[in-house]
Amino acid sequence: MIIVKSREEIELMRESALIVSKTLGMIASEIKEGVTTLYLDKLAEEFIRDHGAVPSFLGLYGFPNSLCMSPNSQVVHGIPNNTPLQSGDVISVDCGAFKNGYHGDHAYSFEIGEVAPETKRLLQVTKESLYVGIREFKLGNRVEDVGNAIQKYTESHGYGVVRELVGHGLGQKMHEDPEMPNYGKRGRGKLFVEGMVVAIEPMINLGTRNIKQHKDGWTITTADGKPSAHFEHDVAIIDGKPEILSTFGYIYKALGIVSNEEDEFRKVPLVL
Repeated sequence: MIIVKSREEIELMRESALIVSKTLGMIASEIKEGVTTLYLDKLAEEFIRDHGAVPSFLGLYGFPNSLCMSPNSQVVHGIPNNTPLQSGDVISVDCGAFKNGYHGDHAYSFEIGEVAPETKRLLQVTKESLYVGIREFKLGNRVEDVGNAIQKYTESHGYGVVRELVGHGLGQKMHEDPEMPNYGKRGRGKLFVEGMVVAIEPMINLGTRNIKQHKDGWTITTADGKPSAHFEHDVAIIDGKPEILSTFGYIYKALGIVSNEEDEFRKVPLVL
């Protein structure tokens, strides 16, 4: 069952989403060669709590940490550890925060040092596909319209679209209806309605779309060992159109990146 949110609830969700955005911005300032993911995880937990929220992932379904940190061939759900990051790594950092009864949840894939051109291109196309999908999240469209748009865009570049892992509705629970796959056929799936809030999150592989789960019960990697990319935004339907509740702006500020990619999805410019 889709749980529709009021404007007041959406504003509370925006607050939670922006705590995640600020956390990822802080991580962007700290993530570099030689740093461990466990160190970054501890920083994130402290940061989230200092902002009056609690980490959504910590203890969720038994997950042991506040961040999912998935380097290179890891697709999602990587557990932070004491292995230092190396130049050439790429790593998906997925973060959640719970405040005022609502979750925020989004992700960004970072480059560490000098990254191979083909991997850099994978990250760029995956991030572009996120916005391609968001454009289809509007009144009158259906779930698989989003997935179809992401699938067509990424497969046109020769990449593999993961099938087993999907986006989701978001609210008082981390995972609500509907599931939001990154593939599909136009015109299929649940109808989008005013007040829906979802997490759209393309998970795209440089090679095969096939994945495997490891014995720890969490870590998921590409079947061929090639890199994977993951980007995620929280999005609401407001006045029939998609509005992004999260932002990569804090990341870009930390990294010195200038971007207007989110502007079309905001009624009011975001002030960082």
